[in-house]
Amino acid sequence: MANRRQWLTGAGVGVVAAAVIATGLSGTAGDSPFAGRSLFTALAGSAATGAPAAGSPGAPSATPSATASGTSSPTPPPHASYAPMGAFTDSGAEGVQRINGLENWLGGTEATVGHTYLPGDDWSGIEGAGGLLKPWAAWKRAKQDRLFVLNVPMQEHNEDHVPDSEVRGLIRQGARGDFDAHFTKLAMRLVDLGVPDTVIVLGWEMNGTTYTHRCGPDPEGWKTYWNRIVAAMRAVPGQHFRFDFTPNRGQDAIGWTECYPGDKSVDIVGMDSYDQPPGETFNDQITEPYGLQAQVDFAAQHGKAISYPEWGLFRNGDNPDYMRMMLQWIDDHEPMYQTITDYCPHGVWQCTENPKSSKVYRSVLFDRKPAPEPTPTPTPTPTETGTPTPSVTPTPTPTGTPTPTVSPSATPTTPVPTTPTVTPSVLPPVTPTPALTPVAVPTVSPSGSPTATPNPQAGPTPLPPPVEACLPIQLTEEQKKQYASGEICIRLQPKAPPASSTPKPKPTTAKPAPTTPTPQATTPAPSLSPTPALSPTPALSPTPTP
Repeated sequence: MANRRQWLTGAGVGVVAAAVIATGLSGTAGDSPFAGRSLFTALAGSAATGAPAAGSPGAPSATPSATASGTSSPTPPPHASYAPMGAFTDSGAEGVQRINGLENWLGGTEATVGHTYLPGDDWSGIEGAGGLLKPWAAWKRAKQDRLFVLNVPMQEHNEDHVPDSEVRGLIRQGARGDFDAHFTKLAMRLVDLGVPDTVIVLGWEMNGTTYTHRCGPDPEGWKTYWNRIVAAMRAVPGQHFRFDFTPNRGQDAIGWTECYPGDKSVDIVGMDSYDQPPGETFNDQITEPYGLQAQVDFAAQHGKAISYPEWGLFRNGDNPDYMRMMLQWIDDHEPMYQTITDYCPHGVWQCTENPKSSKVYRSVLFDRKPAPEPTPTPTPTPTETGTPTPSVTPTPTPTGTPTPTVSPSATPTTPVPTTPTVTPSVLPPVTPTPALTPVAVPTVSPSGSPTATPNPQAGPTPLPPPVEACLPIQLTEEQKKQYASGEICIRLQPKAPPASSTPKPKPTTAKPAPTTPTPQATTPAPSLSPTPALSPTPALSPTPTP
């Protein structure tokens, strides 16, 4: 509210402070909400209630009075949580110092939101020159969970009642980019002060008539100007600003949706909502055109958070019903933040004109804890079962040295494919290698089954010498864990057949010759197990013994 805020900004702060200090920090100052109170020390509970001084409407008494309920503190809800909250208590360093007093008055409830305004007298104030921002930046940096909210005017001479025709020309200048440099300087200053995540309430209450930065004289130009400011500030390296579009509640001079500059340049849809007409009852304030419900619905449609940078009592007086229902509305709709305007006639702590509403405010927020950050529900992650490894059939467990021997004789039986008699493990696939012709080895067919030539002669046959051949192989990582060598060697050791009353067929092998000999055997041919494929067959598969 312009006429209630102006004296707290710019040079007005120094004038008021000097006046109060000169009177010993305890004199009556007419309309000043700080009469009877120290600018630097907040007395817990001293401003909760108290009647205005006689003969001075609206002024508090010189001596702080007790609370309406005596010295007792309200009973808080058990560990109730709340949305991030604060109060505007003053623009400069005094406002920072008073936060601790407000927290004490609320029984330890933490005010995690600091809120102030840049003066709109001239461009240097809008750029953040002077010392106003430094104490706020230091307060914000002291704790990670704190939020700094800064109202930024869009025009100088912001409260000088500039006529619409002149405002229209200023809006067009802004839309052309004539004022971009001022906002770039402000953004750089905030980043340098260590508050790059400041919430910027830019051109607040633009739907009204109070400020030079109002929207009504040229809504389209105003939206273009807003977007230029946001683009200029976001172009500063290191910034993480959030921009809060905050109209007055209700119709005012223009429907505030006509001033909305678009989703790309707005992060929060706020609302300044005081207890005043239009809206005689709180339900009226909810349901009126461009009212509280319209704000919530509009923000939801555009995917934006909501906020209440300014709210409090006003023309409807000390209204505890409004206070109770507004706090309930805030609890129900969980804004990003809310900051009550705490000076007369709006406030409840520094202003003693509203004892009933003050009691409600204090009882609701007494000893409450900040709402915890929502914990995201983890998305179930499918259990990784791994890529199935194709099995080689058969895969017996090795029980000895992987040098197989040839069993030259065997009793012909019905083959049982699932029960091989070979004990060594199946050897890994072999890279196709040309046959070793200089070494005398049995000729093996591509299918892995040796071809035997019947020998009708009976009687003992001289045994050939052992035959041994080695081939390089490639092992997989899993096979390297089982085998130490990078080659396969096969030794064929002939064995004399056992004596038997019944002659049994036996394979005979010729003596080694320069060329590959052909083993002689009787029908049926026994399996030479295991026999590596010396042809381009990629795998050496053991052959079950018939």
